[in-house]
Amino acid sequence: MYLCYVDESGTPDIPGNTSHFVLAGISTPVWHWKNCDQEIRAIKARYDLQGSEIHTAWILRWYLEQDKVANFDSLDHLQRRYEVGRIRNAELLRLQGAGSQKQAQYRQKKKNYRKTDAYIHLSHKERKAFISELAQCVSNWGFARLFAECIDKVHFDPARVARTVDEQAFEQVVSRFEQYLRFTSADGSTRNYGLLIHDKNETVARRHTQ
Repeated sequence: MYLCYVDESGTPDIPGNTSHFVLAGISTPVWHWKNCDQEIRAIKARYDLQGSEIHTAWILRWYLEQDKVANFDSLDHLQRRYEVGRIRNAELLRLQGAGSQKQAQYRQKKKNYRKTDAYIHLSHKERKAFISELAQCVSNWGFARLFAECIDKVHFDPARVARTVDEQAFEQVVSRFEQYLRFTSADGSTRNYGLLIHDKNETVARRHTQ
């Protein structure tokens, strides 16, 4: 049995707010899964990120609030969280109850803060180091395979292919994963099976399952 975890980057809508849509899957044999999970957990623990999801784009952003904290690098994680949280709460209170323009800013700030809350105790340098460690860890998994499809939405014609951007990408990733399973079963001694694990997006996952 091979597990293939699938996740996306960009939006499938045309035009949407991204020029490209990328769908990628990483496959590992089920008997390696526990060791993979332990390696990732160990790295997360070193950065005090136990139980937190890894969202690279949000992790690598520059958090302006950290620049406003005096001697941020010298503080411990608990103090950093308190100081950054205090500044963010003050900013949200400032934007509440204002005009429509500030209300839009309030909603965007609230979203940004929610998405980055798990990482505010780490400096930008530490967050970059965290992502580098994860990448180095995964690069050492010689048993893993990556499958991906990148679609330039400017040149995508949904009428011509009779499917949406995300459906087209999903079909391509699945077909490559399936070819890999067939290739690794070519000697006839075993029959490999695959399990697709979709990132938590109920609407998209349901459509892809169908």
